[in-house]
Order: sequence, then C-alpha cells, then structure tokens
Amino acid sequence: MKKAILSMLLLLLIVLTACAGNNSAQKTSTTNSNQGKVEAKEEDLTGKKVNEFTLIADESTWEFDSENTLPVWTFNGTVPGEELRITEGEAIRVTLKNKLEEPTSIHWHGVPLSNKQDGIPGVTQDAVLPGDSYVYEFVAEDPGTYWYHSHQDGVNQIDKGLYGTLIVEPRDGVSADKEFTLVLDEWESGIKDTDEHSMMNEEEDHSSMGSNDDMGNMNEMMEHDMSSYDLITINGKASEGIKSLKVAHGEKIKLRFINAGYMAHKIHIPVDYQITHVDGQKINNPKTQSSSLIEVAPGERYDIEFKANSDDGNFTIDSHDEIEGKNSVKIDVVFENENSSKMQSHREDVDKVIGLGKLGEKEDGPFTLDDQFDVEYEMDLGVKMNHKSMNMEWTINDETFPDVPPLNVNKDDKVKVTLTNNSEDNSVHPMHLHGHFFQVLSENGKAISGAPIIKDTLNVKPGETYEVAFLADNPGNWLFHCHDLHHASNGMMSLVKYNNFEEFYQSSGDVENMPE
Repeated sequence: MKKAILSMLLLLLIVLTACAGNNSAQKTSTTNSNQGKVEAKEEDLTGKKVNEFTLIADESTWEFDSENTLPVWTFNGTVPGEELRITEGEAIRVTLKNKLEEPTSIHWHGVPLSNKQDGIPGVTQDAVLPGDSYVYEFVAEDPGTYWYHSHQDGVNQIDKGLYGTLIVEPRDGVSADKEFTLVLDEWESGIKDTDEHSMMNEEEDHSSMGSNDDMGNMNEMMEHDMSSYDLITINGKASEGIKSLKVAHGEKIKLRFINAGYMAHKIHIPVDYQITHVDGQKINNPKTQSSSLIEVAPGERYDIEFKANSDDGNFTIDSHDEIEGKNSVKIDVVFENENSSKMQSHREDVDKVIGLGKLGEKEDGPFTLDDQFDVEYEMDLGVKMNHKSMNMEWTINDETFPDVPPLNVNKDDKVKVTLTNNSEDNSVHPMHLHGHFFQVLSENGKAISGAPIIKDTLNVKPGETYEVAFLADNPGNWLFHCHDLHHASNGMMSLVKYNNFEEFYQSSGDVENMPE
C-alpha cells in the first residue's frame, strides 16, 4: 500500500513538474473567474480643445546634404513628418490619408492611449489601404516627448522615413527659453531609388539573415548588414545640412532627442547639463552631468537641459558611435550676436555612458523589488536559425511571433517582467511596451539606486538582465517587441493580453496586415 501511495505521489510530482516546465515563462497564474468583461478605454473628447491635423503619407525625394538626395516616404512631404504639438489635457484628431501604393498605419509611440487608437495592423485595426483615410483621436493625458510612425511593415516603412514627432507640453508650460527637437536616424546612402531600397532591405538580410548556421558567420553577416547604414542624420539632414542651434547667453535650453532609427547612438554634450526626462517621464531632481555620453537606443527619448553660457564659447554636440557615418552627427550650438570663442573641438576620449541609476536623486517609485506581484513573466531574448526557410529568427522564449505565448494579465494586476538578452549573435534589443509605462527595478541583479526610472522602451544589451514592473491599467491587446525592427519582423514580438477582454477588432480580410 505504501509503495502504491509513493508511486502515485511520484507520478503527481512528474506531472506537476512537466506543467511548470510548459509554463515556465509566466510564473503566476492570472486566471480569475470573478473578473467580468473588460473593455478598451474610451477616448472622451467632450469639452476638450481638439487639435486637428492631417497627415498625408506619400512618396517623395529628400535632400540629406549636398551629396545625398534619396527617394523617401513621408508624412506631409518632410523627413521627419510634421511636428504635432499639443498641451496636456487637450485632444488630438489626426486624419491619415494614404497616397502610397501600399497599406500603412500610424502608431503613437509611448502614448498610453486607448487600445482602439494604437494603430497596429492585424491587432487593433486593418492597415489603411492606398487611397483610403483613417482617423485617430485621443486625449493627451501624459505630457512628454513622443513620436509617431508606421506600424505596417515598419522595418521598411520607417526605414524610408515614415515617422514624425509628437510633443505634449505640460499645462504649466515648458520650463525653457528655447527648445529643439532632434530626431536621430540612419540611412543607406548608396540606394538610388525606392524599388532598389526595398530590394536592399530584402537582400541585405533585413528580412533574411543568410543561410549559414555557423554563429561566427552569422555575426559577420549582422555587422556587415548594419554597417550599410552609413548616413546618420539629425532631423533628416546630414553633415553640412544639419542646422546650428542658435542660443543667447543665460538662456535655459531644452533638447528633445528621439531615436527613429535601428541603432543606438552615443551623444556627447561638452557642457554641464541635466537629463530631465526619459521617454517623456520626469527624473526626480536631475543630477548635473559632464564628460559623459548619453546613449539613445531605437525608440527611446531623452530630454536634456543646460544653461547657455557664452563664456564657454560655441560648442558642438556630436556622436561617439563606432559606425561608418558617425561624423555625420555634429550639431553646432552657436551664440547669437556675441563675440564668443571659436567652436570647441569635441573630445574623442569620452567613453563613459551615463547609467540609469545616475540620472537623479532617489525617491519612492510606483514599485519596489520587495512588492508582491500578481504576475511574473520571464522574457528570454534569443536568436536561432530556421532551417526550413534558412532565415535567422529572433525569439522570445525560443518562439517567434505570432507563436510566442502571450503575457496574460487581469486588469489592475501588478506585473513584473524579467528581460534577459541571451542572443548569441551579440545583438542589442531595445524592448518597447505599448500602452503602458514601466518602472526599471534592477539591472543585472542590482536595484536601480537613483531616481525611479519610468520608461516605455528599454535597451537590453548582450548578456544583460533587467527587471521591470507595470500596472495593468489599460485593457487591450498590446505589443511588447524589439524596436530594432529587423528583429521584430523576424519574430521578436509578443502580446500583453488582458483576460476577459471584449474584442473590438476583426480583420476584414481585404488587406495583408503586417504588424511589425
């Protein structure tokens, strides 16, 4: 009898272990039979000032500098597209008119709006067909630096220039005398026409990363591929085309850096400054920074403030990237009508990147590592060869989208996600969560010691592990993906799915939705 009981217990233990192994990514069950249906929040524009814009997606050509004029895709004819600027608490209504020959959409990167307005083909809407229009509208409840871009075949459409900036000013105004929005991007200067650009995206391993499963060869292919981006731009301009920033002595200057490209850029500002916001969110009592670099990863935003002092002379903001086109990024800061000294030469010996724990002074944030979380989820970021298609795939928990098991949550759950970059190809993964902000709790096992860091995009380098936490307070189906869209388009995407969510979207079947 004892042997039979022991055998039954052993069998039960094996079954339980197997079940745990099959659900190892999500540590806490989120099944809650008591939770009723939840719906996407409604954007109530009643009584709000409504700022109306029209964005026309179309083909064009663009002069980057005296040597490079390339075919591009634009919103309203410029790269970046028209800046949309509104005030906290106001509403925005944007009509997208698609004059391209391909479907497109607009995603509002970083904005915690209604799931219905998120602009994700195949998840929240159909992509907008050529010749059609689509209206997005939402209330801007969170001030900050944001941007908008296509989320239909984004690996190609953003690469061609289909993006712009969205600035939500605080109700009490921007505390600066002057401000400048600076959008970083990379381009392939050798491309002569749009068709060839599209072909390069396919042949230069953007959609297929070769046919050799040797990891060393794969590393070489990756590096060669990304090095084809040799033209680095600020606001769509390179080298002599980049405009100087005109300042006056004593002014407080605000810079809004946005990375719309696929590579991180190390920015050197050779005067004392403060990082006041990351991804649009305030830093508590920002510390003064000097002789260090700001690394802005794809999708990230950094707001910088400094006081213009003509005694320091004119100076140049530049990049310290280890890429071919690094010398394209030189932003001259010039004092108007003053006898300031000649331009400071930039220092090549500055190589220290400011850590997240060094931005501001410590205060209580929304979460701590000691909290009891309703859901804990492990996100293993990897890479593998698909031997059937002979393509490289970037994976989450060894699966590719849409087969990555979703992160299931109940409304109002406290959620902790552990992000670990185990990609053996040495690739970097800037992970972006739609519809929510998260707090960065720890980096490589150590708690973030300074000001609470609230973000929507986090750069996870090879071998790094971060713990982040967010409140599931915005029902919907939300993407969580790498913002190097070469990786996303080849698998590194997942969904945060609310249990008992009232679905509002169903595909019409009239368009091929490509949500990366």
